[in-house]
Amino acid sequence: MENIYGSAIWVDILPRVFIILCFYCTLMFFRHLKDGDERLIKQSTLAAVFCLAVALLIPVMYHFYLYTQMMQ
Repeated sequence: MENIYGSAIWVDILPRVFIILCFYCTLMFFRHLKDGDERLIKQSTLAAVFCLAVALLIPVMYHFYLYTQMMQ
């Protein structure tokens, strides 16, 4: 059996990185909103939503994988 706990440190680090990126994109959204650039407003909004979704889904997918491995 392979070591299923070896990637646990990355499951802890990656969501934090993506939450920081989400915060950065949110700040850029407000900056572009002030400047009035519609294209950059849309891009920073989509980037913030994507980063938040990835940050929330990584632990869910890992714990689901861990659960299925434990139940075998």
